[in-house]
Parts: sequence; structure tokens; C-alpha cells
Amino acid sequence: MQIVPLQPIANQNVLCQLNGQACSIQVQQCAYGTFFTLFVGGVMVIANVICENLVRLVRLAYLGVSGDFVFLDTQGTSDPVYTGFGSSGRFQLVYLSPSDLEALGLSS
Repeated sequence: MQIVPLQPIANQNVLCQLNGQACSIQVQQCAYGTFFTLFVGGVMVIANVICENLVRLVRLAYLGVSGDFVFLDTQGTSDPVYTGFGSSGRFQLVYLSPSDLEALGLSS
């Protein structure tokens, strides 16, 4: 499990290396929620997925992503809002490696 660092700003792009994958993550706050877009190796994998507390964002193995992502509300069960992002913020974006998913009884 690895925390992907987010800033408390409404629209952001994060570049990171996760399990050998060059990832570009876009997180956007809109009037109707927070949305997640993922590029791996410069190729868009998923776009504008609604972010909900503890709901996997990629979910589908055929997309070719090693692992998955979830938002975690550290103070309850609310869906993420950008004002709660940050290193010690309420909402954390978590990367789950294939071994993390297996340990949780989830398929990758």
C-alpha cells in the first residue's frame, strides 16, 4: 500500500512510479464530485471515474494496470473533496499493489 501525494487544490496532475509503472494521475473536483483519470506509460487507461470512499477506481484487469487505487476517508465514510487532500489531510489516495489486493481477497 502506498499513499499518492495530493495537494489541497481542485485540479491537479501527479506523476509517480508505482510498481514499475510510470503513472500520470489527474484528480479534478467538479460540482458533482471528484474525478480520477489515469495514464500509464503515456497511454490513457481510464478517464473521469467518480471517486467514492473505498471504491476501487480501475477494477478491470484487462486494462493492464498492475494494482488499483482507492480513496480513503481517514475520519469517516465520506467521498473525497479536494479541501481534504494533503499529506495529513482527511482524504488519502492509496495505491494497492497486486499483493495488497491479494491480501485483501480482491482480484487485480
